[in-house]
Amino acid sequence: MAAFKPAQEQRWNLSAGFIAAMGSPSARRELRGWCGLALISLAIAGIYALMVALSRVPLVYEALPWVERFFHKWLVIHVILSFVVWFLAVLGALFSVAAHRLTNGTPGGGLLSKVSIWFGYAAMLLLLIPGVLDRGEPTLSNYVPVIEDPIYYTGLAVLALSLGLALIRLLLCLPRRTGPLEPVSLSALNGGALFTIALICFAIAGSHLIGEPVDTAFNENLFWGGGHLLQFVNVGLMIVVWYILGGLALGQPLIRPNMLNLGQGALLAAAAAAPVFYALFDAFSEVQTLAFTNLQYAFAVPTTLVAAFGLSTIITNRSRAVAPDQHTASLTLLLSIAVFAVGGFLGLFVDGADARTPAHYHGVIGGVNLAFMGLFYGFFLPLLGQPASTSKATNLSLWFYALGQTLHALGLFIAGGYGASRKTAGAEQGIDGVVGKVALYGMGIGAVIAVIGGIMFVWIAGRRLLAK
Repeated sequence: MAAFKPAQEQRWNLSAGFIAAMGSPSARRELRGWCGLALISLAIAGIYALMVALSRVPLVYEALPWVERFFHKWLVIHVILSFVVWFLAVLGALFSVAAHRLTNGTPGGGLLSKVSIWFGYAAMLLLLIPGVLDRGEPTLSNYVPVIEDPIYYTGLAVLALSLGLALIRLLLCLPRRTGPLEPVSLSALNGGALFTIALICFAIAGSHLIGEPVDTAFNENLFWGGGHLLQFVNVGLMIVVWYILGGLALGQPLIRPNMLNLGQGALLAAAAAAPVFYALFDAFSEVQTLAFTNLQYAFAVPTTLVAAFGLSTIITNRSRAVAPDQHTASLTLLLSIAVFAVGGFLGLFVDGADARTPAHYHGVIGGVNLAFMGLFYGFFLPLLGQPASTSKATNLSLWFYALGQTLHALGLFIAGGYGASRKTAGAEQGIDGVVGKVALYGMGIGAVIAVIGGIMFVWIAGRRLLAK
């Protein structure tokens, strides 16, 4: 008897098991809750991003001198919503997806999950109130900027509690696991471990600061160590999203699952050293600060591993047709890697004193944001019963964001090279030369283009998120 040969080539399907596990109305409501929090926070952050960028543009701050008064609070709100709430909401969504996948759609803990989502929305509101009501003084501490107001600090605590409860719910699924512990779920668990280490660092730093006055130094010391660990969470999320996007686009694994697990393990191993720094070095000393800064070099291993082997897979399979409904996943993956690489390259030249530093992290964070945009278009929406987004508008949103963020980062970088200070606006930036001012105009134009892409993304994803 001749061997059976299927009429069509069989395709490896990354999302089929997740779609089956997320088929119940309760599972979809849960995922929709986290996705809604992510999109709302990103939308508000985009508005403030535009105001922050325009307050750096010469013609704007000359015509509207009052923008300098609000610049720092606008910057705090933009950063906390776009670099903290947005990313952690995506982590919460992955916690939910992993919990259902591990239990074949029966995770239990529904009340715990609902409370965690409610706390997430409450945290976002608490973080907004001081800025909207012009309360407290802004502190531009690295990674977690602060408005010195009890309401704001409460918002941070509630946000941590929200993610903590979602993680506990996921961990409770492990003893009765019936589904596979595949790379996506394992990466969600690793993200939870990295988030826990960040909380430990915040707690240790806080214990050293008991009785100290709440001021700029207090906030910088409190959030420096744990803030670095939150970047480990972001990188861990990005590489698993690259894995997801590549699998969707190619119909086969982007890289071997054990390579992704190796990359996640490398992140966890490096992050595990962070709490030890509080025992090895004097708290908040220069040597301890440098130790946390040098942890960033650990990002090179997982990102290079996934990007290099992933691009090799893409090149090897370039003759393989991408499914029509997955062109967006393929485009997002390539744009995300490219923008992240630009940000990483710019990071080789920063010294922390001028606008080249935000140029670096806007490029890197831009790569992460693009990956998450693709995650919504190609993975989260199909899990909610919506087909993958593949329209021209969808792809334009990605191109606008990628090109705008790249121009924004390059403009900041060039302006920084001509002396533009970071975390300043208007005349305080110290730019007199023509090239530096032209760079600031380019930065502003890039910000507008990126915000247009972000608005398109929020509109497309949000409208489909609400669709029945």
